[in-house]
Amino acid sequence: MDPISDMLIAIKHGNLTSKETVSVPYSKIKFAIASSLAKIGFVKSVAKKSRKSRQFIEIELAYDISGKPLVHGIRRVSKPSRRVYASSKELRPVRQGYGASIVSTPKGILSDREARKENVGGEVILNIW
Repeated sequence: MDPISDMLIAIKHGNLTSKETVSVPYSKIKFAIASSLAKIGFVKSVAKKSRKSRQFIEIELAYDISGKPLVHGIRRVSKPSRRVYASSKELRPVRQGYGASIVSTPKGILSDREARKENVGGEVILNIW
């Protein structure tokens, strides 16, 4: 029922099974979230592809030198049944700075560090560590 959660679960399960890439159906919000994850380093790259008039997002997963996934956990914060909003002052570091939050702000989809730097708040979409 929740396409963003489906994308996050695909990333999580792809990491658990040591896949190189995962593909999810395309939407602007999912592409923006995946691009933000790539910018902060939890995934290698994000590409929009199309096949037989269907668009999808191909996400290349990131691993460390020893082959362990960089994503240890991922949690959807704001759900369709319960929206969670935070101001820039309320955004706290995830896992003592080892993780990140993705926030939907008036300036676009930003990580918690970028949102604090820009001094904007918004809907907290997910936490990743």
